[in-house]
Amino acid sequence: MIFVLEEAEEIAEIANFPQAPAPARALSVIGPVVQDLPEEPSQPLLQDGLANPPEIIKAVYLTSWSAGTSARIDYVANLAKTTELNAVVIDIKDFSGEIAYFTNVPEAFTYGAHRIKIGDIEALLKRLHEEGLYVIARVTVFQDPVLARARPDLAVQSIAKEGVWADYKGLAWVDPASRQVWNYIVSITRDAASRGFDEINFDYVRFPSDGNLQDMRFPVWDGRMPQQQIIREFFAYLREHLSDVTISADLFGLSTSSRDDLGIGQIIEDAFEYFDYVYPMVYPSHYADGYRGYWNPAEYPYEVVHFSLASAQVRLAALRAARPERQFAKLRPWLQDFHLGATYDPLMVQAQVQATKDALGDEFTGFLLWAPTNWYTQEALNPFSFDRAAYELRPRD
Repeated sequence: MIFVLEEAEEIAEIANFPQAPAPARALSVIGPVVQDLPEEPSQPLLQDGLANPPEIIKAVYLTSWSAGTSARIDYVANLAKTTELNAVVIDIKDFSGEIAYFTNVPEAFTYGAHRIKIGDIEALLKRLHEEGLYVIARVTVFQDPVLARARPDLAVQSIAKEGVWADYKGLAWVDPASRQVWNYIVSITRDAASRGFDEINFDYVRFPSDGNLQDMRFPVWDGRMPQQQIIREFFAYLREHLSDVTISADLFGLSTSSRDDLGIGQIIEDAFEYFDYVYPMVYPSHYADGYRGYWNPAEYPYEVVHFSLASAQVRLAALRAARPERQFAKLRPWLQDFHLGATYDPLMVQAQVQATKDALGDEFTGFLLWAPTNWYTQEALNPFSFDRAAYELRPRD
């Protein structure tokens, strides 16, 4: 049974607070978002990424709406000036399957996938790079209502209703075994890299985890090949076709310590083999009550994050020892910067950062903060002396 959630929308719904706003008229860095779609793709303005990418990143996440809003970009730029923030993750294809700017991908036009929330992606990237920020494009993969609607022959089907299957949130998925889906993702990735994104981050690289899972029928997957093998082959396909692109994968937090595939196809060793970075989503609030004896894991952010990353690091070290000739991914976690299960004040966010440093030691390569509101804790983005005594003595509900 999966106890971990993945996307900002789920977090916002459960925590009962708003996401980053979707303004009535989103403003890009150069003006209002264009509403009329061109009839066919145009060639992107090619530009290089950041000249000297940081080895250790301190990153925050932005929805595509936020990235298309001048005021929010100004906020991030100010963070870069007043803290050690040096990276930002931007949704370019989110849970909806919509792509946030005009791409040069013919299938995106055929499928009606564009919903323009970022009016001029090249101008945005230029601005962020001028601020010294490493820019990561986030792409959701197999949860894709747009593609499922346009290509029901690639969508997970409902056995009972004889139509496209949907999870508990009403969102459709496409078959993780489909090479046509894989090619679509590679095309979107190549387009993003050509525009100057420094890294592409893949999320929802898995089979569905919620909804009536017994009602699913897959048009390509035969149901016999292990789900782990399907996902592993997808990872290998990305690496083969994106050998010149820096790529990362988001995995469930439980993948760091679980030895099975969690029923969704994710084994952390598979990701270590094919990506440059693996980003486990170790949000303490997303672990089940009773995890490792903690009645409410959200109240124990240091302990949960430290155990998760230390477990992952042991597994990574074993891979390196067994195959010293291979290059494997580095670990970089998503950390919780939102109230859920407990109040996440600066001390609670800092506890996760400290746990990451302590668990990874010399192999610490940074972290990424996730807040559905897209407002972030500055105290975690600057050097700090962790007040362990205050952490141990803090009141717990």
